[in-house]
Amino acid sequence: MATITTSLPDELIQKLSEHAKTLDMPKNKLIETALRLYLDHLKRATYVKSYKAAGQDQDILSIAEEGMEEYLKQLEDETR
Repeated sequence: MATITTSLPDELIQKLSEHAKTLDMPKNKLIETALRLYLDHLKRATYVKSYKAAGQDQDILSIAEEGMEEYLKQLEDETR
């Protein structure tokens, strides 16, 4: 495990200390948990952005529509 040193605003340090005490959790574990959650949030935001962009791409929409037509045809064939 690596060690880092950073500077944070006093107000943030105070809030960190208060929450760590309330949760009975070491500050480094609280920071680790918060950072993991935030990085996961960024990853999800990237996915949302890419799906929104794909939703505007006519080539992607055409491929999806063709795939849906084939899927519906398969469903119809199976129900006969």
